[in-house]
Amino acid sequence: MAKKAAKKKSMEESLWDSANKLRGSVEPSEYKHVVLSLIFLKYASDRFTERYNELMAEGKEAFVDNEVFYNAKNIFYLPPESRWQYIIDNAKQKDIAIKIDKALAAVEDRNVSLKGALPSNYYSGLGLDIIKLGSLLDEINKMDTLADRENDLIGRVYEYFLGKFAYLEGKGKGEYYTPKTIVNLIAEMIEPYHGKIYDPCCGSGGMFVQSMKFIEHHHGNKKDISVYGQEYTNTTYKLAKMNLAIRGISCNLGEKAANTFTEDQHKDLKADYIMANPPFNQKDWREENQLTTDARWQGYPVPPTGNANYGWILNIVSKLSANGQAGFLLANGALSGEGQELAIRKQLLINDKVEAIVILPRNMFYSTDISVTLWILNNNKNARVVERNGEQIRYRNREGEVLFMDLRQWGEPFEKKYVQFPPEMVEKIAQNFHNWQREGRETTYHDEPEYCYSATLDEIAAKNYSLVPSKYIEFKNRDEQVDYDTKMKQLQGEFSELLRQEEESKQEVLNLFKELGYEINN
Repeated sequence: MAKKAAKKKSMEESLWDSANKLRGSVEPSEYKHVVLSLIFLKYASDRFTERYNELMAEGKEAFVDNEVFYNAKNIFYLPPESRWQYIIDNAKQKDIAIKIDKALAAVEDRNVSLKGALPSNYYSGLGLDIIKLGSLLDEINKMDTLADRENDLIGRVYEYFLGKFAYLEGKGKGEYYTPKTIVNLIAEMIEPYHGKIYDPCCGSGGMFVQSMKFIEHHHGNKKDISVYGQEYTNTTYKLAKMNLAIRGISCNLGEKAANTFTEDQHKDLKADYIMANPPFNQKDWREENQLTTDARWQGYPVPPTGNANYGWILNIVSKLSANGQAGFLLANGALSGEGQELAIRKQLLINDKVEAIVILPRNMFYSTDISVTLWILNNNKNARVVERNGEQIRYRNREGEVLFMDLRQWGEPFEKKYVQFPPEMVEKIAQNFHNWQREGRETTYHDEPEYCYSATLDEIAAKNYSLVPSKYIEFKNRDEQVDYDTKMKQLQGEFSELLRQEEESKQEVLNLFKELGYEINN
């Protein structure tokens, strides 16, 4: 019988296996930084080498060491000690970790846009096993990062690794990573075609990456978008800068990693689109007497100290431009909180900022298994016409209306216990939302039991301004349709059949033992 052919490993899987060999030398929470920084260096070097060869072929040998001729093509200039070939030539040397640190420092020093993006004196302080590090370098060396530009090979590897690391670290560790399927849904719903996009807790930059992919998919121009963000954790801030740099996405993530509430890096920003996944139910985010007169709460009660959910909401509201839209995630508790939260939520609804509330399925995140909510805010729910790619989009007046959607039964399984939305499902959900927003909704949108409902402000006020979708969406009582006598007879029949099969199995075992010469006492 012929042996079954072994499944060929993908590049991502091979790299992952090599990275796993670092276990024991480095904590799992650290080695994502080890791997991704090296992948960045390989990619930057491949791009540099390609441009270097172009200049030589064009007879511009005098300019091969002038960074201007690289930066003009959105390529980082690499001095000799930072080029990948130099790293590989020294991969077996005892001081390879020091050489990698120097290589990264030299790249950052020669490229202003990378300031603060790369780890400083990182590898030499880890005490990595030289053989394991050399093995990882050899595996990365096999990557042809320029082979498949159309499909964003290096970006694909980055996404794979970020997702894998979040999956590995699990609950309480994967906060820096928002699953691509959710980011894609947010982008398809708020449609960030042009203007300024902002993420106040940007993690590894996934919101920005998917925004650019959305623009590409819909034949827009990436140059029409400006990226602004902020991240609190220094190592994640560096990850974001690398993640965006690798894709040639210029960004303003502030001068440093900083707390969005106490060190706002974009105080005067008015963004056209905001996409965010703030920490869920963040406790003690400000002191009792801190930020009580902050301009971001103007016109609203001060958010409570015990939970930052409404602090994030009001930060987002304060950053929206006149026609700005936001899509962000929060724990479900924010839909019905009392006290200051209720007062803020009521004012948000009276001010007509809330456009849609979407409940997502459980198990979509690596860091928590709870179901969470996608909030869509809009600063302009009036009727208007927007021109996009030569097409006129006519929005109807949605003042005093909120769309509720329940997606808890949607999605498909992946990674054993997690759930995701396939592309066709994302498209269907977003289309339903857009049908509700636009003229002609009478024929294209309909309230649907267990899925969606368009509520008026009066209906919401009657529910004490709760935004829990199940208070508005109709749910069928399937129990009323059950004929209990028939159902019980069916269950009894199934149970009797199970007992009969169990008795037959027992008898077969007894007969087998008798045939083998064992004496059986009943």
